[in-house]
Amino acid sequence: MADGGTAADGAPVLSNAAWFARARRSIPGGVDSPVRSFASVGGTPYTVVRGDGAVVVDVEGRHYIDMVQSYGAVLLGHAHPAVTASVVEAAASGTTFGAPTPGEVLLAEAICRRVPGCDQVRLVSSGTEAAMSALRVARGFTRRDRIVKFDGCYHGHSDALLAGAGSGVAGLGLPGSSGVPAAAVVDTVVAPYNALPELDERVACVIVEPVAANMGLVPPAPGFLQALRQACDDVGALLVFDEVITGFRVGPGGASVLLGVVPDLWCFGKVIGGGLPVGAFGGRADVLSVLAPDGPVYQAGTLSGNPLATAAGRCVLDAVGPRDYASLSERVERFATDLAVVLGEAGVVAQVPTAGPLVGLFFSDRPVTSYAGAKASAATGRYGPFFTAMLRQGVALAPGPYEVMFPGMAHSDDHLDTVLAAAASAARQLAVGPLAG
Repeated sequence: MADGGTAADGAPVLSNAAWFARARRSIPGGVDSPVRSFASVGGTPYTVVRGDGAVVVDVEGRHYIDMVQSYGAVLLGHAHPAVTASVVEAAASGTTFGAPTPGEVLLAEAICRRVPGCDQVRLVSSGTEAAMSALRVARGFTRRDRIVKFDGCYHGHSDALLAGAGSGVAGLGLPGSSGVPAAAVVDTVVAPYNALPELDERVACVIVEPVAANMGLVPPAPGFLQALRQACDDVGALLVFDEVITGFRVGPGGASVLLGVVPDLWCFGKVIGGGLPVGAFGGRADVLSVLAPDGPVYQAGTLSGNPLATAAGRCVLDAVGPRDYASLSERVERFATDLAVVLGEAGVVAQVPTAGPLVGLFFSDRPVTSYAGAKASAATGRYGPFFTAMLRQGVALAPGPYEVMFPGMAHSDDHLDTVLAAAASAARQLAVGPLAG
């Protein structure tokens, strides 16, 4: 695409390559989140100018069926009319006040109403804030310091939780992060996912993705979460579910309802903001009573409970019900089954696990049950060429082998069939190369 001229909004019309080069001059690495980088798949990121339902459009006018959906933050589809209208209406009354608003109360009530055992929530601005705040509450409530997390589970980029993280940290080949002092992780214990860790009276909490979705998609083994719940009870530790991805994505009450295990604390994000920045942590009222201003555990945020985000989040939660989730999950299950078939028919060995409407993809000859298996799949080098072949055919997957696909309410059967056709073509093109089984 030739560079030159201006768009209707006054922005210069540039190619993807030109926008990325420009971004690199003023933004470290050219991206505001490493997961948007193409470092692990090769090539230049596409720069999005608009979205509509299941589709995004880049600066060059190319349309892509978007299987990323802002990494799960978008459930109804891009620029959904009802969500857009709710944001416009809220913005007309003011964008932030630094004071209580009805909207934050209504969103908190909507979350608690849908999640049994979650008595109260406090809104924040991101999933990272939610997780770090939940840990502080757990430590303040138990008066203990040690936390246990699982290898490959990502809980945001706070210092104590970057050890053994998946997602973009894994995609960049990093074991953690430079700049995190040893003292920050001295009380963080990392255990293998789907294996019950040994706990004792020093442990404040165990934090876990009930369905691991930052090392590809790894569902919990039968009985794993139930045993974890009992182990926490035995030593007086709190169980924390990080449902930033699974909350209101895998079902109307999230993974805790779907799987039948109730934690003491939850972390939420993504869907509850309707595509705007938001997070929340919540749980038992007695545990949350330690929070200031009532208790000694301090946590605050100028933009917490932002009226635009709460309006969008309420709109999304009100728009979908149990039947909608069930219908989406059924369609996605068929899609995943068909995807495994078309890959296999081309000679590409792959696993395509699902959890509700979440879809994983591993280039492995056996089911993946842990971070070790996910890393082995990524080490084959097959994801990058597959990603590139799909993108050339107008299907946008996440640019990293540790992410999942997020088909949502806007993805029609025709969209999913188009993705399947692209996958079949990509597999045939690459089966004799690095994708061969």
